[in-house]
Amino acid sequence: YVLPWGQMSFWGATVITNLVSVVPYIGEVLVYWIWGGFSVDNATLSRFFCFHFLFPFIIVGLVILHFLFLHEGGSNNPLGLNSDLDKIPFHHYHTYKDILGFLVMLFALVELSLLFPNMLGDAENFIPANPLVTPIHIKPEWYFLFAYAILRSIPNKLEGV
Repeated sequence: YVLPWGQMSFWGATVITNLVSVVPYIGEVLVYWIWGGFSVDNATLSRFFCFHFLFPFIIVGLVILHFLFLHEGGSNNPLGLNSDLDKIPFHHYHTYKDILGFLVMLFALVELSLLFPNMLGDAENFIPANPLVTPIHIKPEWYFLFAYAILRSIPNKLEGV
């Protein structure tokens, strides 16, 4: 699911970050700090966009670092034995197979996004957003989830907002 810039972004960011207000005593301050003011603004959305762009790269870096430590030191076990015998050598044929599949998928996605950029989009995403009103075409089905009903049933949200 993609949040179109400005359409659902103001409303979605407001609803999702308001869940932080459940934290006792400091919830209101946390929401104010995350928003950077009394409401979600364009600067807030820019920060969220930067975070959503950088976060996958941070995760990939941490995964590579984790693999490096596992490869160098091995995994721990209850007996404290050396686990070098359990290591499986990486086979080159699997590497070539995976690279070929990755390149085919990458080519298909690049071709789709460059030749037909609006094929998977929605025309209503090009309507300029009004941050004060939830767009008419946004249908929040998750309002009807049991988890949201449980969340809304808490009367004072534990001293939150």
